[in-house]
Amino acid sequence: MSLYSDWKARAESLQSDAAYQQYWNTYFSQETEVYKKVLQNHDKPLTGTVKALAEQVGMDPVAFVGYLDGANTSFADGEKDLEALTEDSEVTLNFDFEKLFFNMHEAKAEWLFNLPEWNDVLSQEKRHEITKAYRASKIFVAPVQVGRNDPCPCGSGKKYKNCCGKNK
Repeated sequence: MSLYSDWKARAESLQSDAAYQQYWNTYFSQETEVYKKVLQNHDKPLTGTVKALAEQVGMDPVAFVGYLDGANTSFADGEKDLEALTEDSEVTLNFDFEKLFFNMHEAKAEWLFNLPEWNDVLSQEKRHEITKAYRASKIFVAPVQVGRNDPCPCGSGKKYKNCCGKNK
């Protein structure tokens, strides 16, 4: 069984609501500490084996692969093959910080995108711009409906019902 499979099995095996809450609260506090470390050292990516990096950030290797699962779409060098990772696999955490900030909004991880460590990584203006882009990406714009008696959008000059909308 791979570390990633172990991570999924661990997350799915929580029986009671109390165990579920406790597990995720512990994980999210560990995740926050990892991101603080990553943001503090944003100029040089963390590199090492999965086991060494997990120890360095205070996680067990299975939880660290869970962390990589959450961060996987934010790496500058592409997504990692999580199924293939073992404790001895070499990993480099080379983040695209703008994408990471956007993805934290996507995950609704307010405790992460409001970390003070972001001040040294992205300017306030850039963070505002990314937040604005995230919000704009979530706005649904309904397509304009052509009324039966409106002029046909094809430009024929006929009513829609007598032209392109004839068989609708």
